[in-house]
Amino acid sequence: MPTPRVLDAADELCHAEGLLSAAKDYVKREPFPARAQDFMLYEREAVSIWSYETLLVPGLLQTKAYATGLIGNFSPPLDEETVEERVAARMERQELLTRKPPVACSYVLHEAVLRGCQVDREQLLHLLELGKRNNVTIQVLPFGLAIPAALGGPMVMLETHDHERFAYSTGQSVSQFTSDPGVVSAHIERLSMIRTVALGPAESAGFIERMVEAL
Repeated sequence: MPTPRVLDAADELCHAEGLLSAAKDYVKREPFPARAQDFMLYEREAVSIWSYETLLVPGLLQTKAYATGLIGNFSPPLDEETVEERVAARMERQELLTRKPPVACSYVLHEAVLRGCQVDREQLLHLLELGKRNNVTIQVLPFGLAIPAALGGPMVMLETHDHERFAYSTGQSVSQFTSDPGVVSAHIERLSMIRTVALGPAESAGFIERMVEAL
């Protein structure tokens, strides 16, 4: 799909007098990768979200700088326009955290997430601020408390207004978004085990604060 810049260049080269440039409003690219689009649609309708992440700060908790560094270093590389579009889309998604009525958001972050190469002081402080919201819970799973169930990769569960529950899991180049009761149940059970051994919200905030002080 042509970018707005390509359409403008083609319009000029073909002397189309604005006809090609006018097509920009009709060929807008999706702001999310194809494999995540279904999840993004249902996320907008969520009344509650439960998430476990092993390596990356979840999109709804990212600072703009973190998101830019992450998306901008994608492999294979993305063009600048695509990077800007995806960062903007990710920032727009975060409006869910302040929506009324509030969406209940519960996150468990493996310690490896907090020690990632893109995580800086700003990102850690941002997590602390978000954790103060009454609709956001952030727990940390330190290396020393990790159990085998925590090694199965990241996952997200969400519930819609119609009380439908969905499970979303991702790998290096594939993802699965499903409402299959068996899959959803298995994800809920695994996340419940992980949350049981993770630090509580107050302890987790203290853990992150000590990381900030150490920087």
